[in-house]
Amino acid sequence: MRVSVIIPTHNEAQAIAHVIADLPADLVTEIIVVDSNSNDGTPEIATRMGARVVREPRRGYGRACLTGLAAANSPDVVVFLDGDYSDRPSELPVLLAPIAEGRADITLGSRLREKRSAGALPWHQALGNRLAAGMIRYLYRLEISDLGPFRAGRADVLRALALEETTYGWAVEMILKGALAGFRVVEVPVSYYPRIGKSKIGGTLKGTAGAAWFILSLTVRYYFRHRRARAPRSA
Repeated sequence: MRVSVIIPTHNEAQAIAHVIADLPADLVTEIIVVDSNSNDGTPEIATRMGARVVREPRRGYGRACLTGLAAANSPDVVVFLDGDYSDRPSELPVLLAPIAEGRADITLGSRLREKRSAGALPWHQALGNRLAAGMIRYLYRLEISDLGPFRAGRADVLRALALEETTYGWAVEMILKGALAGFRVVEVPVSYYPRIGKSKIGGTLKGTAGAAWFILSLTVRYYFRHRRARAPRSA
C-alpha cells in the first residue's frame, strides 16, 4: 500500500524534524511538506529530513492540503498531519488499520475519545469540536466525536469527493462529502499533546472564531444542499 503523508506548515522549525522522524518508515512511501511562506527554516529542515517540500504561497489550510494532494505520487492512501507535533506520527498504524483491513474509506483520529495530555486542547477548541461533531451526528447520522487534523483516506475516494475548500472548512468538507456519498468514515482514538510553537488558529480569538464559523456554516449548507438535490427525485 503506497502511503503519501501531507504536512502543511508555516513556521514549524521547532517541530517539523520531530514529526518527520516519528513517521514509521516501513509504512510511508513519501512525505510531502507543503510550506506557506515560512521564514524560520522549516523547508530546509524538512528537506534535510528527507521530505519533499512543495511551496504554496497562497494562504489557507485547506489550500495547502489540496496542493499536497495534487502533488502526491500515485498513492493508494493519503494521510494528512499537522506539523506542530501535537499528534503523534508514530500512531500512524492505528489510523491506517481500518483502511488496510477494508473496514473504512476515510479514517479520523479523535483527540477526544481517550485521555489527552493536560493543556493540549484548549477548552474552547474542545467545546467547538464537540459542538460541530454533535451537529454532524444529528444531521448526517455519522458517529464521530472530533474533527481532528490527523486523518487518512483512500486516494480514489478523495479524488471522487472533488474536495475544494481552501480555508478552515477543509476540516469538515471531507467528512460531510464522504458521508453524503456513502463512503465509510471511521473514527479511531489518538493521543494528543501540547503543540510546539504558537497556534495559528486555536491560539487566537480570531482564528478560533473563524474556524468555528466556516465549519458550522459548511455543515448546515451541505446538509440543505443535499436535501434540495434529493427533493426532485423523491417527488
